[in-house]
Amino acid sequence: MAMNTLDAKQIAQLDLNDPLGRYGEEFAKPSRENGEPWVYLCGNSLGLMPLGVPAALKVETDSWAKRAVEGHFEGVHPWMDYHQRFSGPLARLVGAEESEVVAGNTLTVNLHLLMAGFYQPDNRSNDHARNIILMEAGAFPSDQYAMDSQIRHHGLDPKRCLVEVTLPDDRAADPTAPLLEQIALLGERLSVVMLGAVHYYTGSFFDIPSVVEAAHRVGALVGLDLAHAAGNVPLELHAWGVDFACWCSYKYLNSGPGGPAGLFVHRKHHSRNDLGRLEGWWGHEAATRFEMPRDFVPATGAQAWQLSNAQVMAMAPHAVALELHDRAGMEALRNKSLALTEMLEAVLLDFLKNHPELKGRILTPSNPHHRGCQLSMFLEHRGHDLFDYLHRNGILTDWRNPGTIRMAPVPLYNHFADVLAVQEALRSF
Repeated sequence: MAMNTLDAKQIAQLDLNDPLGRYGEEFAKPSRENGEPWVYLCGNSLGLMPLGVPAALKVETDSWAKRAVEGHFEGVHPWMDYHQRFSGPLARLVGAEESEVVAGNTLTVNLHLLMAGFYQPDNRSNDHARNIILMEAGAFPSDQYAMDSQIRHHGLDPKRCLVEVTLPDDRAADPTAPLLEQIALLGERLSVVMLGAVHYYTGSFFDIPSVVEAAHRVGALVGLDLAHAAGNVPLELHAWGVDFACWCSYKYLNSGPGGPAGLFVHRKHHSRNDLGRLEGWWGHEAATRFEMPRDFVPATGAQAWQLSNAQVMAMAPHAVALELHDRAGMEALRNKSLALTEMLEAVLLDFLKNHPELKGRILTPSNPHHRGCQLSMFLEHRGHDLFDYLHRNGILTDWRNPGTIRMAPVPLYNHFADVLAVQEALRSF
């Protein structure tokens, strides 16, 4: 779809015909100092606030004020079982069974909890020991720090036991291919593949079923960080055979800064007794939890990975946001995402063609099946000048050193008119 063939009237018609267009009205629109709304393309960093959040929070603060401790057992949503509200929506979101998912904690906390159980390295210092973690190069720093510290926790050296796979520079290339090659090379030495399903910097969406098949073939496990995937791309964690996964809720899931995270543990691991799981009382089976037994009896499925009772004030916005996602449906979101991102890609490619002096290129794969809604544009020259220029002209994007502007047209609340606004701004740069 070439953007230079579309005018404002055609764009308006696209928005008018958009079956998801009305969802944009259910979010608060951030505005500039002059009162004009931003063209907001930062949903990959922090999603917009659903308008239903203040009322949802008031339900819980009123219950706290009026009932105090009895709010655990009374009210609209008694707090004792508050986490149960999320099993259905989360299962549908990530393609899981309800027993395989749970909401709680934060992303890196869940990552450590899962790795504590699933990373069981062979501590022998020989060339055949199964102790290697494989991840993509340039992963989000928190994941890098977590993997380094998990390896050190077992008395091993990250320089020997962490393999980071460089992604291809060619955006026409399959970003998953080098991962599959490295898995085959490592073979029986590989313990865990820990992968960001969508790369935070480039926006690359990896072929997860192929990664799982390759890893399982050599006896390794697969864990995923879904921070940039949950709510962005279609996921089928159970069917794909992913062993474990975790995610945050404040990006594409619109649940607020620092919102509650989630985790997934495949059903095939639910009855294992050999996992070195770190445990807390909310992971104890619900039937006897309040008998305060000395010995831990794990709850069924992913709920055994819970540590503490629900973060109610953080989870109330999460429930509102998940209801919107659930109602919209991932198929409709993906269809609109593909159209929006294709349109924005055409705008950016046209801009780069007209400004060769910037020596810019798009880092995100050109194949729509290898990306979500994020496009990352690297500029060798004047990158921050362009970022600042867009900001002055009402386009809110995300800057990442050394020269990358990330843009994410989120299908749940962005409109085709937002892409047109980017085109109009870029024409005057």
